[in-house]
Amino acid sequence: MDANQYRTIIQDSGDENFSKRLLIGTATTGLVRIEWVQARYGQIIPTNWSMVSLLHYLDAYIPLRYQVDDAQNAIVKQAVENKYEWLLLVEHDTILPPDAFVRFGEYMREEKVPVVSGLYYTRSRPSEPLVYRGRGNSFFGKWQMGDLVWCDGVPTGALLIHCSILRAMYDDSPEYQVPPGLTLRRVFETPRTFWSDPESKQFNTVSGTSDLNWCTRIMKGSYFEKAGWPEYQKMEFPFLVDTNIFCRHIDPDGAQYP
Repeated sequence: MDANQYRTIIQDSGDENFSKRLLIGTATTGLVRIEWVQARYGQIIPTNWSMVSLLHYLDAYIPLRYQVDDAQNAIVKQAVENKYEWLLLVEHDTILPPDAFVRFGEYMREEKVPVVSGLYYTRSRPSEPLVYRGRGNSFFGKWQMGDLVWCDGVPTGALLIHCSILRAMYDDSPEYQVPPGLTLRRVFETPRTFWSDPESKQFNTVSGTSDLNWCTRIMKGSYFEKAGWPEYQKMEFPFLVDTNIFCRHIDPDGAQYP
């Protein structure tokens, strides 16, 4: 067989907006389980979802070996500067259900809810749902599987975000640099401060997670209103958890939670 008989031709339409519907961002240490790979790349794909090809149909961006908030900010930079409509964060230890893209696709198509999270649980025993109303009062558990639950705090393991919110936050966020000379904006930030009170002679620390800190910043900074979603700015619980998008949390040894 003549090796020159076959060739590949790539024809670019020149339409820069053709595949800018959705960016999928995954922050990872570089180690993922085969269960995660099967769940991520075995998704049911909605029809007409960005490209005709069934092999490479979504843009993906994967920062490797960064701190969580730095990786999230690198993903946001890509989403904002490349003018994507939506960002879907899928962390490397969150196993999506087979119909996750179909369900997230419905929210994208309707464009009525700017932030939608799947349901997943902590990697612990007992395992607790990452669904929050308030701070410092444990998880919110007054719901049934299949419910749509409104919250004021959601995780970033399987999180769909309309990029209008990220753009508004991006414009207000200070720049900083991470190796190798990458300039980011601090949209996500992990709380980690400490100080000494000279009067009480007490040493104080504040720590938390970048996801809940991001949710609090959106509400306190009026970013729903700034991004063109004023009705959500008035809500006590403006973030949606769709419990039909039930994800599993997996550790490096293959144990799944819950």
